[in-house]
Amino acid sequence: MGRRKTNSANAHKEAKKTLYVAKLMNNPTSPRKTRLVADMVRGVDVDKALGILKYCPRESAPKMYKLILSAVANWQAKNEGKRIEDSQLYVKQIMVNEGRTLRRMMTAPQGRGYRIRKRSNHITVVLGSRVEEAPVAQQAEEETK
Repeated sequence: MGRRKTNSANAHKEAKKTLYVAKLMNNPTSPRKTRLVADMVRGVDVDKALGILKYCPRESAPKMYKLILSAVANWQAKNEGKRIEDSQLYVKQIMVNEGRTLRRMMTAPQGRGYRIRKRSNHITVVLGSRVEEAPVAQQAEEETK
């Protein structure tokens, strides 16, 4: 591997160290319904997002609750010795993508069959820390001056 590729790979590896991600694949709920829940917690602090999801009556809320807890556990694994309260974690990104669709047939009158599409989705949660991003924003402002 050349020097350019090695440098690029090392930069990519360093960027992943500050990324705290959790994924849920093939969640058997319609993506459209899951996006409604995702919109409620996007950009919100982790504690508040967990409170919202705990009392949300939608089907995908408990799954998203567990997913955010998993992302917090991933944050703890990468940041041993730091407290969650001090880092001010928030839901930086939450994406709901379409997964595989199971196609089924339901009997219909006069020998026909209606097609049923059972949809699924993939959920990706990325957490960010407001404490770490504040100095970066200040440096960008100083460079523009």
